Amino acid sequence: MSLPHAILTALLEKPSSGLELTRRFDKSIGYFWSATHQQIYRELGRLETDGLIRALPAEQPARGQKKSYEVLPAGRAELARWTAASQEPKPLRDVLLLRLRAAAVVGTAGIDADLRHHLELHERQLAKYREIERRDFPPDRDSCQDRLRHLVLRAGIDLETFWSQWLTHALEEFARLPEGDLPDGEHR
Repeated sequence: MSLPHAILTALLEKPSSGLELTRRFDKSIGYFWSATHQQIYRELGRLETDGLIRALPAEQPARGQKKSYEVLPAGRAELARWTAASQEPKPLRDVLLLRLRAAAVVGTAGIDADLRHHLELHERQLAKYREIERRDFPPDRDSCQDRLRHLVLRAGIDLETFWSQWLTHALEEFARLPEGDLPDGEHR
């Protein structure tokens, strides 16, 4: 149910076409709520049918011209309702953690390489988030909107920091595993 709300948020920030929304999802919202081009276009149609958004009138009629959308009062009200509603956190579901648990009973082949790969990805994402923070949130940007957007970015920074630290610890622990304790006589 959150994709329509992510789109409403993006459109309230700036009326946009589907293509522009897709690009904005790739650059910002997509870091914490991803959607494909097709999902965004499908949802724009639903939101328009439900009377939550409308296509802005074109300046001049042209075949194939991209439609830009804006949020209607009903869309703003729906977003405000959804924002104010309480939601329980989702339980963590991570394939890497499940695979690590399974490795305890079937063997560790390939896990250390995947841990290193994940560490590299999380460190790269952390560097990207820190660059965004440096570029987009200098100390003098202190409006309420900036502070809330920065708070979302800080969540990404903190999560990537956690994963980078945890993966570093996991690799250190992995390197200390005694050979004899591996299941089924497996060797590293």
